[in-house]
This record gives sequence, C-alpha cells and structure tokens, in this order.
Amino acid sequence: MPRLLIVKTGDSFADVARDHGDFETLFRRALAAAPADTRVAVLDAPRAAALPALDDIDGVLITGSHAMVSHAEPWSEALKPWLVEARARDIAMLGVCYGHQLMAAAFGGTSDFHPAGRESGTREVTLTEAGRRDPLLGGLPTRFRAHLSHAQTVLTAPPEACVLAANAHDPHQSLRHGPRQWSVQFHPEFTPAVMRAYLAHQRQALQDQGEDPERLIAEVAATPEATGLLPRFAELVSADTRLERA
Repeated sequence: MPRLLIVKTGDSFADVARDHGDFETLFRRALAAAPADTRVAVLDAPRAAALPALDDIDGVLITGSHAMVSHAEPWSEALKPWLVEARARDIAMLGVCYGHQLMAAAFGGTSDFHPAGRESGTREVTLTEAGRRDPLLGGLPTRFRAHLSHAQTVLTAPPEACVLAANAHDPHQSLRHGPRQWSVQFHPEFTPAVMRAYLAHQRQALQDQGEDPERLIAEVAATPEATGLLPRFAELVSADTRLERA
C-alpha cells in the first residue's frame, strides 16, 4: 500500500480555496486516478510543530505557495535538510512551483525572482531530449500546455540536476534531481477555473509588466497531459513500492 505525503507549503487565495479547494484539495482531486490502494496524508508545513520521520513515507509531493523561497522563512528552511535526507533514501518526490524552487535550493541550486517578471496563464512547455526519455514525463507529448503562476523561479539548477522541460520564459520548467526525484515549475493540479481565478488576482501585476490579463484569461485551456503527471507519479511510486515489498 503506497503512502504519499502532500507537503502543503502555504494557502491559496481565500476565494480560490472556498470555490475550488486549497492546494492540498486540488492535489487530492488530481490523484483520484491513482492506484486505489494509495494512502494520502497531508503535512501543513508552515504550521507543523515538527517534520515527520521518513520511514513510513513512500512518496512526497510538495505544493505551491504564495511564499517566496528566497525569503528563507524558518519552516521552509527546515524542509531543506529533510528533503536532502529523503533524496539520500531515494524516496520518490515531486515538487510543484514553490516545491520545485525549494527542491532546487535544497540540492545546491538557486531560486529567486525571475529577471523577466511573472509567468502566468496556460503556456506551452517543451520536453528536452532527456525529458522525452524520462519515466515520469516521457509519456507526454514533446510540446504540451500547462498552467503557470510564478514570480520566482530556479535561476541556477543544482549541479547534478537534469533539465527535462523548458519554454521561452523559463529554461527550468522541469528538473530531475535523482532516480525518483522530480520537480516542475508549472501547476499540474490547477484546473482551468483555478487558473482563471489566479489570473483575475494578478491583473494589475500583469498589466504592470506589459501583459494583457484579459487575453490570458481568454486563452486558458484544459491541460490533461500536465494534470496526468500526478496520478502517473503515484503509479510509479506504487509499482516501486510493490517491488520493494515483494
């Protein structure tokens, strides 16, 4: 029975959480297609008194956040050595947005504000050659659409990381940090309705950097390939767990 832990790294906007669910709820819904015996628990990292032992965890998913990795909040810094230990134990990991940036920072890279500004909306992402061969991302089309909402990014990938996906705005849309440790800048858990709600909140910030938020809202579309990464991750964890316990 694979055991997944969702590490919640912050709260969504109040109206988004009310109307669509907070980050952990969106992850749980996207994982509905995971193997039926998958157990999913949630750790609210900013409010947790302590981090759990890794002995009973088969896979870790790290959510997005409205916090910034470069602000080095104590709860966020405490996650870094925990993630390093998880990687050393070869525990499967998938970091999303903030989780992507936090994993990169924990493993020797640099995460901070993107010099070109915010990237928001439904955008095209392209797999690298390594991404096309990857066990998690390799089932995706070479070019696929994904929902994005970030001001910070991975500026420098960790020395041992492999770039799996990129686009014109961000050369580090997805990284692989080890045999079973991945991270993505985009949001596979977002639905089109959630993406539109985020764009509505970001209207002024997008206008300030010369973008048209109404056009971005109109261009929001479903992203089934990106969304499929979450149950695919759970399937890989399930398969590995069964082999380890056979």
